[in-house]
Amino acid sequence: MLQAFRRQVLAPCLLGTDQFVRESEVVTESLMGSGDLNGLRILVVEDEAAISLLLEDMLLDFGCEVIGPAARLSAALDAVAREQVDLAILDVNVAGEPIYPVAEALAQRSIPFVFSTGYGSAGIRDTFRDRPVLQKPFAQNDLKQKLLIARANRT
Repeated sequence: MLQAFRRQVLAPCLLGTDQFVRESEVVTESLMGSGDLNGLRILVVEDEAAISLLLEDMLLDFGCEVIGPAARLSAALDAVAREQVDLAILDVNVAGEPIYPVAEALAQRSIPFVFSTGYGSAGIRDTFRDRPVLQKPFAQNDLKQKLLIARANRT
């Protein structure tokens, strides 16, 4: 079964400025146990209640502790400053404001993050194009893959 799953996820993914990793390697690592998300504290920044509840349920299934969800930039920035955050999921547009101040704060602290958007990676600022993008709508395995990719490529 592992081989069949591995073959389904062979798209290469750009990670960092000069490093390529196959998503299948990250997923395989996860299935083998060493890429576990269990116990990680994950900040969720999302202004849509239904999506934030979905993310929270999925993250709890992974064994993560959810910080937030933060539905405003100020709440997200406060969480980054005050909380121990291992990873973050950032909606690109939160209550009509771009998420980049939060992304910059996370990057300064070397906290990996994933962008979440319905518009694809074309709408991501050039300085953050190396970050994983979770395309809405998404499945639980898509979320896990993107989180593992972000975690594997801390900045």
